[in-house]
Amino acid sequence: MKRLFFPLAAALLALSLPLGAQFRGTLEELDDSETVHALKEHVAYLSGAQMEGRKAGSEGERMAAEYLSKALKDCGIDVLSTGSEFGIAASPDTIYSRNVVGFLQGWDKQQRDHYILVGARMDNLGWDTITIDGESQRRIYYGANGNASGMAMMIELARRLSYARTLLRRSIIFVGFGGSAESFAGAWYFLNRSFKDDVPKIDAMVNLDMLGVTNDGLLAYTASNEDLNTVVQALQGELLPVQAKLVTQEPYPGDHIAFYDKQIPSVLFTTGRYLEHNSGRDSYDIINFPYMEKALEYIYSYVQHLANGAKPLFRNSSTQSASRKEQESIYSFSDVDTKPMFLNSPEPSIFLERWVYPYVKYPDYALENGIQGRVIVDFVIDEKGQVRDVKVARGVHPLLDDEAVRVVSASPKWKAGRHRGKKVKVALSIAVDFRLTKEKGKFGINGRTIK
Repeated sequence: MKRLFFPLAAALLALSLPLGAQFRGTLEELDDSETVHALKEHVAYLSGAQMEGRKAGSEGERMAAEYLSKALKDCGIDVLSTGSEFGIAASPDTIYSRNVVGFLQGWDKQQRDHYILVGARMDNLGWDTITIDGESQRRIYYGANGNASGMAMMIELARRLSYARTLLRRSIIFVGFGGSAESFAGAWYFLNRSFKDDVPKIDAMVNLDMLGVTNDGLLAYTASNEDLNTVVQALQGELLPVQAKLVTQEPYPGDHIAFYDKQIPSVLFTTGRYLEHNSGRDSYDIINFPYMEKALEYIYSYVQHLANGAKPLFRNSSTQSASRKEQESIYSFSDVDTKPMFLNSPEPSIFLERWVYPYVKYPDYALENGIQGRVIVDFVIDEKGQVRDVKVARGVHPLLDDEAVRVVSASPKWKAGRHRGKKVKVALSIAVDFRLTKEKGKFGINGRTIK
């Protein structure tokens, strides 16, 4: 039955695509997920022949800007600029390019005026004329991977973040940068002209560039920023379909460079170098869409961490080295000779039963909306028995995360752990369960009535 209906389905799909798009339906593609299908539509249009390679200042780049603006609006993003124009000095005339800027507000009143910026370049190299067998032919640099793939990822990332807007402390800014392929002009204009007064409020930048060809897997380049690297390391403990590989050598220059100049921590996500780069063969057919969907899941988790975690610092190497040296003196709970004790017990369950659960308060908003789950909290018990360095290793919702940190941070003194007869710092992790049960009209957490 599926085979009989396919010609009609393929025909309807073809009619739904803009003129010039390179998407070609196949029987196998009927089983695509909604995300893969959406990624294909975005890349097909943005790298279509009608875009003529999206050269900075061209009609194709303008069409890409319009498409990106409409797609962000459809995802529930407030579009602040559908084409903020700027000039690029070029001989003999000035080239006019544009940026597209979208905004998603965070929920935290104290943090929502700070931003995580997600960017992707819109333009590519355009087209030129080559001679083959004595005949002149137009060669289009379609830019499917560079960077229709990054724009497609940004659109679908915006969709997911819009659905999860109640989980985001900081606000998210989405920018499609024009005039980027040759001079990063769009990023420079954004930072030094259109957004210059609010640049200090940008806490981090995520650059999405060339994410569809998987020779090297998903790469993360942070210029060795320790705080951004820590997020990569934290995600290694989560069940994600792919993991990013940290690289110390920059795979490609990009718009993130302009943010380094403003001392804004920035990470480039890319799938690395590929043979078709900056050639007419960079077309729809080389893109690995199922892998893009997996990479999207990872980047979504990464941006959530940035939006809800501590502000990453633009650190120098000496500060990073000092931090690593301090961490080396902390022992794990299982490695010490004498474990830290709470109320004369070395069992973490006693800490949960006698301190955490009796004093935890379920946030009203979480209670009213049925938000529940398990928060993993890391902390250190120092040589004096004080609880310090409390942080969320894996969260559920910012409200529940904050409550878990509050209760653990307020802990009375423990009896310090020892190793080889000496009191030492000991790292410990606990799981704080927020579970709602309803009995006789009262809500409870782990069998306890919530007041």
